[in-house]
Amino acid sequence: MAEKRDHQLPKEEAPYTPEVATRLVDENTDVRDDGRIDLDLDSALGRRLSRLVRDRDSIFSEPPPPYSEIERREWKMKLNIVIQVVGSRGDVQPFIALGNELQKYGHRVRIATHDVFDDFVRSHNLEFYPIGGDPADLMAYMVKNPGLIPSMKSLRAGDIGRKRAMVAEMLDGCWKSCIEHDPKTNIPFTADAIIGNPPSFAPVHCAQALGIPVHLMFTMPWTNTRAFPHPLANIKSKDTDKSFANYISYSIVELLTWQGLGDVINKWRVSIDLEPVPVTEGPNLNKTLQIPFTYCWSPALVPKPADWQSHIDVCGFFFREPPSYTPEPELDDFLRAGPPPVYIGFGSIVIDDPERMTALLLEAVQVAGVRAIISRGWSKLGGANQPNVFWLGDCPHEWLFQHVSAVVHHGGAGTTACGLLNGKPTTIVPFFGDQPFWGDMVAAAGAGPRPIPHRHLDSQNLAEAIAFCLTPEAATAAHGIAVKMRAENGVKNAVDSFHANLPLERAQCDLLPDRPAFWIYKKGKKPMRLSKLAAGLIASRLDLPRKHFRSYSPHQIVIENKRWDPVTGTHSAMLGTMTDLVEDTAGIFINPAKEYRRIKRTSYDDVQSSKTGGSLAPPSSSWDSASVRSTETAKPKRPNKSLAMAKASLKSLGKFHGHFFKGTLVDMPSAMADGLLAIPGYVGHTPALPSSSSSSSAAGNSKDIGTPDKKNGFAAFIDGPATHAPITDWRSGAVAGAKTFAYGMTSGLADFVVQPYRGAKAEGSWGAVKGAGRGIVSGVSKTAAGAIGLVAYPGAGLSKTVREGWYDTRAKLAAERRWEEGAWLVWAVREGALGDVNVGRVVKAFEHLRRGGEWSQYDELN
Repeated sequence: MAEKRDHQLPKEEAPYTPEVATRLVDENTDVRDDGRIDLDLDSALGRRLSRLVRDRDSIFSEPPPPYSEIERREWKMKLNIVIQVVGSRGDVQPFIALGNELQKYGHRVRIATHDVFDDFVRSHNLEFYPIGGDPADLMAYMVKNPGLIPSMKSLRAGDIGRKRAMVAEMLDGCWKSCIEHDPKTNIPFTADAIIGNPPSFAPVHCAQALGIPVHLMFTMPWTNTRAFPHPLANIKSKDTDKSFANYISYSIVELLTWQGLGDVINKWRVSIDLEPVPVTEGPNLNKTLQIPFTYCWSPALVPKPADWQSHIDVCGFFFREPPSYTPEPELDDFLRAGPPPVYIGFGSIVIDDPERMTALLLEAVQVAGVRAIISRGWSKLGGANQPNVFWLGDCPHEWLFQHVSAVVHHGGAGTTACGLLNGKPTTIVPFFGDQPFWGDMVAAAGAGPRPIPHRHLDSQNLAEAIAFCLTPEAATAAHGIAVKMRAENGVKNAVDSFHANLPLERAQCDLLPDRPAFWIYKKGKKPMRLSKLAAGLIASRLDLPRKHFRSYSPHQIVIENKRWDPVTGTHSAMLGTMTDLVEDTAGIFINPAKEYRRIKRTSYDDVQSSKTGGSLAPPSSSWDSASVRSTETAKPKRPNKSLAMAKASLKSLGKFHGHFFKGTLVDMPSAMADGLLAIPGYVGHTPALPSSSSSSSAAGNSKDIGTPDKKNGFAAFIDGPATHAPITDWRSGAVAGAKTFAYGMTSGLADFVVQPYRGAKAEGSWGAVKGAGRGIVSGVSKTAAGAIGLVAYPGAGLSKTVREGWYDTRAKLAAERRWEEGAWLVWAVREGALGDVNVGRVVKAFEHLRRGGEWSQYDELN
C-alpha cells in the first residue's frame, strides 16, 4: 500500500500498542453537538495510526466488480436464517423486504428485533423473535446524545448504565433468537446462517458460537475506504492526505465503539462459553475476519468505492412490495383541494420540545407559501387545523410520496430512498447517525439543498430549503436518480450477494443436498455429513442412538490475538493473566457473598416447575403449540447455603490456578513466539504485520508458515513476517508448533547468509553491512520463534481442547436444539408439510454409504 513518506512514524516515538491507541484517541478526539467525532489527524494520533493502517491493510490495485456483477448462483439449499436488527421501524422495514425475498428461495426466515415490532413483522408472513430494547427510548436518547450507538463519551463517563443494560439485554436476545423455539407457536428453530446490521453487535459472535456463516448488511458506510470519511467523523487535517484521512476515520470510530462496549460484549461472550475478544481485535473484527458485507443503498447515489474488496457489495435500496392502502377521506380531500403539498415528517425521532418544533414548521410553511402534510410521528407533532396544513397519522410512504411535490425529513435511509425512488426533491434535517451522510449525498446529487442539522433549524432556513426543492433543477436531478433506481433490484441483488458468500461445498448434506449439514456420522466405513432432517429420519427409522451423531460446524470462525512484537505481546499477555488472577483472588472472597444473596433472593417455595427449552412431543402426537411438552422438573430444593458458598469460593480458587498455569505456560510463551515472528517485517523489505492465528487475517505480505510462495520460490519463503494456521485444538497446535520450528530454523539460519548477499548486490559494501544487521535480527527472531513455538503452540492447542471439553454448555445446548428441530422436521415430513421427501430412498442411500458404497452411486439411489 503506497503512502506518503511523511506518514512514517518518527524514530523517536514508541511503537504502536493498544494502550497507546486508547490514550491517543482520548487525547485527540472530541464529540460535537451533532454527534460527529472531531478527528485531529495532524496530531500524534494521525502519525501513529497512519503506520498502523498502512501495516495492517492492503489496498487492491484493481477495483472489485460493481454490484451488477455479483455472482448469481442457482440456489436450492433451504436455510434457517435469522436476521438481527437493532433500530427504528425504518431500520427494520428494509429487512422485511429482504426476508420476503429470501423466502422465495425456500428459506425459513426469522426477524429478531425489538418486541414492539412483533405484529409488524408477523403481518408480512415472517417469523419473529423479541430481543428486548425499547426503540423509542433509544431514539430519544440518540437525539440527546447523537453519534455512536450509544454515545461512547457517555459510556466511558459511566452515567448511562441503563443504556448499557439495554445493550446487554439485546445481545442476550440475539443469541436466544438463534436457538430458541418460536415464542408463540413453540416450533423449534436453530439458525443455519445469520444476517445482521452492525448496531446489533451480536451477529459475528453468535455465528462463531454456532459455527455458521454470517453476513452484515447496513444503510451507512461501515468499511474503511478512501472515497469518503466515516459518517460519524469530522476530520480536521492540513498535512494529512485527504484520502488517507478518510480511510483512517473508520478505524478510529471502531476503536471508540469498542472502548465503550467491549466489556459488555466480552461479558456476554463469556456467558455463552466464548473467550473474550482481545482488545487489539475487537475494533477490527469484521475487517480482520473479512465478514461479507452488503450495503443497502443505490449505486446511482453512492457508487461502490474502488478500494472495497469483492466480499463487499453495494446492491441498491431494499423496497418491500407496496402495501394496499386506501386514504382516509380527509386526506384524500386535502390532496384534491390544491397543488401537490410538501411532506414534512421526522418519523421515529423523539424530539425534546414538540410544541416548539410544531410552531417552527407552521411558520416555515407560511413563509414558503406552500401546502404541507406534516406527519405527527413518534413526537406527536400537531396543532390547530389550517387550510394549507394536514396533520397526518400513520400512512405508508410508498403511497403518499406519489402525491407530494417534495419531502422534508430526518434522513433515515429508508425514507430517503422512498422519496428519491418517487423522484421527489429532498431536504434532510439530520439528528444523528447516518442522517448527515444521506443529507450530504442528496445535496451532492443536486436533488436537494445542503442538510440542515436539527439544532440549527429555524423557519427561515427551512422555508429556503423548501423553495430550493421546488426549483426545476432539483426536480430534474431527483427524476434522474429515480430513473436509475427503478432499474435496480436492491433486495434481489442482496440475496444474490448473500448466496455468493455462503460456503456451499462445506455446508451440504450428503443425503439431502438441499439442506445444510450439522451432524457427522462416523460409525460406517465412510463418514457422512447429515442435515437435521436427514439425521432425524435415519435415527427414527433405524433406531440409532443420538450419540452416534457428532456435531458438525460448516463455517468455523477463529479469533486470535495479534502480536506486534515480543515485548508488547508478552507484556499484554502478562497483564491479561494478572488481571484474571486479581479477579479470581477477589472472587474467592466475594463470590460466596454473591451466592448467599442469590440463594436468599430466590423464592424456592414459589417455584412449581422449570422449563428446559421445550422438548418435543412423541412422534405419534400431532404437532402444534398445544402438543409441545415442556420438560417438567420437580420443585427444586433450597440448597445448603454453607455448601453453596464454599463451592463458589473453591470455583474461584480453581480458576486462579487454571489462569496462572495457562498464562505462564501457554499465553505468554505463545505471545512471545507470535511477536518474534513479526520482527522480520520491521527490518526486511516488507511492511511489518502482526503474527496471527486467524485464518481470515492473513493480509498484505504475511503468509501461513509451511506454504511458501511457489512463484518466487525459496526467496519468498524467507522474506517478511509469517503466520501459522488457526489453532483450534491440540492437533492444529501440534502442526503449528512443528511448522514454526521448521520455518524458524530453515529460514532463520538462511537469513544470516541471504540478507548480507542481497544487501551487497543492491548497495555494495554498505548494503552488505546493513544486510548483515537485518540477517542477525531476522535470523535470531525466527530461530527463537521456532524454538518457543515448538512448545507454546501445542500447549495453546491443548488448552483449547481442554476448554472446549470443560465449557461445553453452549455446544450442548446448540446440539440439543438442532436435534429437537430434526424431530420436528421428521413430524412435518410425515404430515406432508415439507413437500415430497422420499424417506425410503434416504434410508437406502444411508445404508449403502455406511457399508462403504461409492459416493458416485448416490444419484442412482436417491
